[in-house]
Amino acid sequence: MSIKSNWKRILLMLVASLTLATGFAACGGDDDSSSSDSGSSSGQTKSATLVLDFIPNAVHAGIYTAVANGYYEDNGINLKIIQPTSTADTLRLIDAGKADFGIADGIDLAGQIDTGREAKGIMAILQRPPGGLITLEEEGIESPAGLEGKTVGVTGVPSDNAILDTIMADDGASSDDVDVVTIGFNGVQSLEAGKVAAFTGFIPADGVQVEEDGFKTKSFALDEYGGPSYPGLVAFSTESKIADDPDLMKGFVDATTKGYQDTLDDPAQGVDDLVSETQGVDKQLATAQLDAYIPLMGDADTYGQFSNDSLDSLSTFLVDNDLAKQPIAPDRYATNEWTGGDELSGSTGGE
Repeated sequence: MSIKSNWKRILLMLVASLTLATGFAACGGDDDSSSSDSGSSSGQTKSATLVLDFIPNAVHAGIYTAVANGYYEDNGINLKIIQPTSTADTLRLIDAGKADFGIADGIDLAGQIDTGREAKGIMAILQRPPGGLITLEEEGIESPAGLEGKTVGVTGVPSDNAILDTIMADDGASSDDVDVVTIGFNGVQSLEAGKVAAFTGFIPADGVQVEEDGFKTKSFALDEYGGPSYPGLVAFSTESKIADDPDLMKGFVDATTKGYQDTLDDPAQGVDDLVSETQGVDKQLATAQLDAYIPLMGDADTYGQFSNDSLDSLSTFLVDNDLAKQPIAPDRYATNEWTGGDELSGSTGGE
């Protein structure tokens, strides 16, 4: 998700680094786990840490609504929310047992599992992926095939190339006929400056940012152009912590689900909670981004649930694009134990 200038991005990352350091000092410093034992069956509050996937923004509104309404406290959880310096930080801290919960892109979570890490999803923040190709209306590109012969920016993350390949192929075109350049996370700036004709990014975040900057966009979503419809953002923990503290998992999922259900019911209040509980969030931008994220969140009644079909589709996509060495069974990827969803399968759909 992009920031308007490189200097602003650098400043935010420095602030995030300080926040990360002080946050973990407050959570117990040198302890291997951020959780205390004070919240056992005695009914006392238990401390826990959640590491976001990025700086607080519209997609996290439900979490901050849960904070504002005291839902975590109602479940006996004193939740410390930390913003990472990078996505890798979130994955590393959870894997090392330095935090209880993390938020990650669905593909990033699969990558952890594929490499033998203990990561496991406990609820889906988004039911659909936010990624795709973003271009400007003025480019006159009516379909992905119109990008042939043009320059497309990618971050350098391997999944970006898989997204580009899939979307192009679905329109009968090939990414081999595109000039692909690595631009890091400067997609918004590069597009607005005319350095690229399109870029891979999060449509509800990056695409809306471009719109708020005064440029009309046209986007091609991955799951509308040949890609899988999978949980685009996932709350996760580790297999060990899930087994050791199911009450903590249950309380976190219950509180977070209520927060997002409230946000789906009243998006304006969700933005207000996000702004009041954090610093530096632009309310106008957050409002527009949340409006774009809501269609990806699913129904309030089944919020957070995983499905076998979506996880099978993700597994197939990852293997076909060399993003995973072998299929990932739905019940290895995630659990519906606390979301109320159907039991997940122990094998992939192709087996």
